[in-house]
Amino acid sequence: MSNQPTNLQIRNTFDEEFLKRLEKLHIMAQKVYAGQNRAERRSKKIGSGIEYADHRDYAPGDDIRYLDWNVFGRTEKMLVRLYEEEEDISVYVLVDVSNSMMMGQPPKLEYAYKVTAALSYISLSNLDRVSVIPFAEHVTAPMSPVRGKGQIFKVFDFLSQTTIGGATNSKEAFRSFVHRYKRRGPAIVISDMYEEQGFAESLNVLRYYKFDPMVIHIWDEAELNPNLRGDLKLIDCESGRSREVTITRALVDKYRKAHALFMEESENICRTRQIPYFRASIQTPFDDLVLQIFRRGGVVA
Repeated sequence: MSNQPTNLQIRNTFDEEFLKRLEKLHIMAQKVYAGQNRAERRSKKIGSGIEYADHRDYAPGDDIRYLDWNVFGRTEKMLVRLYEEEEDISVYVLVDVSNSMMMGQPPKLEYAYKVTAALSYISLSNLDRVSVIPFAEHVTAPMSPVRGKGQIFKVFDFLSQTTIGGATNSKEAFRSFVHRYKRRGPAIVISDMYEEQGFAESLNVLRYYKFDPMVIHIWDEAELNPNLRGDLKLIDCESGRSREVTITRALVDKYRKAHALFMEESENICRTRQIPYFRASIQTPFDDLVLQIFRRGGVVA
């Protein structure tokens, strides 16, 4: 499968009914967090807000309104008051658009796009800054950061026009990401995690550069029960390599054990790094998945 524009089936995902589901999901997510002080989840920086933080020495050019005259009266030292102000959080959604994500009925990518849109909508409703970054062998053209609830339509348009395909090289893609984006924040990785090199080093890159990764592992339950028997030629959808095999019941059982081990190892990669991990079957309504993320204290609350 070569790179190609996202197909019509995925474009039609973002209809009026989908938007209604997002709004309902946003309201439910807000109820989950009812009573939580929003300021607790905001990024803090020193600025000209209202909450006193510290002092520093006066320097020529400083606004004299921030001089602490009480301190000056006691010590004759000219000190400037520093305050904390709230800063909007930058939320990054890194979505795998490699060939393997087009497998499944419906494709895993369609489900991934629904989750991407839902998390983006809730973050935008919270006035956070949202960037969507597709990746495969590298980061493809990312969406410029947007802010505000009405910008969800830009997210829809962007996902509908994203070029998909290629193999997965998350380490190279994430290296490009961390050097492109200097504002740190939650980095939500949505992928089927099918990659020969694995995701361990890739997630290390995000953590090293002080991003807060979270992994949503997309999978299709049909992958556990392949309806294949007999002499077949199997082709890897990402590498293009092929192999002729005779598929027997014993071989299918061996495959299932290998798949279960892969899923377990994927989760352990995250757990050992204290990275939130969510396993998401495309058979699970995306609304249920997103609410599960919130109930477990997901990073986009």
